[in-house]
Amino acid sequence: MARRASSSINPILLVGIGVAVIAVVFAGKFLLGKKSESFTDAFPLDVKAFVDDANAFRGDEFFVEGKIDEKLRWTPSDGQIISIRVKTPSGEEILPIQIPDKFNNLNIDREQSYAFKIEIKDGGIAVATAIKRL
Repeated sequence: MARRASSSINPILLVGIGVAVIAVVFAGKFLLGKKSESFTDAFPLDVKAFVDDANAFRGDEFFVEGKIDEKLRWTPSDGQIISIRVKTPSGEEILPIQIPDKFNNLNIDREQSYAFKIEIKDGGIAVATAIKRL
């Protein structure tokens, strides 16, 4: 009588499949696990105190969230100046922010909500250092 060939799975094939699955899992975590920039290294801006005395905040970094109110000025070399409406416990406040020309590729339109990481420059001018659409 003739013997039948056994149909067991090749161990090298099993190891190869296991390595491929692990590689796909790590690649997925790397690509999908990237989070958008968070502003956890900056404190939230006390808008009311900033409006009262902006120079007191000079040299510090904060984050602020709000809706674009107006696009006040734009030049290709200096960027743009916008105003945002920020909700505070006492109502809405209008806050001007300078957006440097390195953000010229962003399409910032009125009535859109954004989070800004800002640095307060001399004269109490808020300058965006990072921008995230909400």
